[in-house]
Amino acid sequence: MSRRKHTTPSRTRCFCATVSMMCFFSSLYGQIPSQPDTTVIFEPSSHRLIQPAATPSLPGSWGIDIAFSDNGFGLGGFYRREISDNLAWNLSLMISDAKDPSEVEYFDYWGNSYIPFKKNRLLIIPFHASMQYRLFKDEIMDSFRPYITAGIGPTMMFVSPYATNIIDTAANTYQQNQINFFSSLKYGTLRYTLGGFIGVGAFFGIGNGALGGISIHYAFAKFPQDIEVLEGGYLRDFSGIVLVLHFGSFF
Repeated sequence: MSRRKHTTPSRTRCFCATVSMMCFFSSLYGQIPSQPDTTVIFEPSSHRLIQPAATPSLPGSWGIDIAFSDNGFGLGGFYRREISDNLAWNLSLMISDAKDPSEVEYFDYWGNSYIPFKKNRLLIIPFHASMQYRLFKDEIMDSFRPYITAGIGPTMMFVSPYATNIIDTAANTYQQNQINFFSSLKYGTLRYTLGGFIGVGAFFGIGNGALGGISIHYAFAKFPQDIEVLEGGYLRDFSGIVLVLHFGSFF
């Protein structure tokens, strides 16, 4: 005679409680409204978050030039326009002293200067149209812009009397009657020739619209006729090395 297995009341009650709790939580979860995903994804307006630095262009600039050479000191101006990123044209006008390399300036006891045997004052006035080609544009920062340049144009020489020299060879005496600069201008004459230059230089971006630069070039200025500078001393070639400082602004 076999025995029938009976499930104990405690196990039955535990099973029923478990099923009831599962049904309760299931119904409770169904009543809770689903919450939206609160994760915020920011999308940039442009896929290029880091823009390359824009290269400031200098479409136009103008200013003054200060020149130093064997002939002396000069002052002038320039006007410059860019054609492309690497090429620009430039107009420049300069007025500077010119002299004989052999002349020597002396000063008397009262501080007055004089040059023995000097006959004429010279002012050289070159007007050049030139081209500038920028070097190493992609290798060097934009605040430093080196270039090579060459120009051509008319060159004028203003010749005015410096002094009346009286030489007495018999008495072995020399007398110089110097003429005032402004008084001599009305007696001046102009000589003309075709000049030019080749050289190198660099512009520096100073900021606040200002522009600075330096250049060194060899200027050609050979006149068709001799010009008397010292008494009995004639010159026609006034070529030489010129150092120029540029100060201006761009627009």
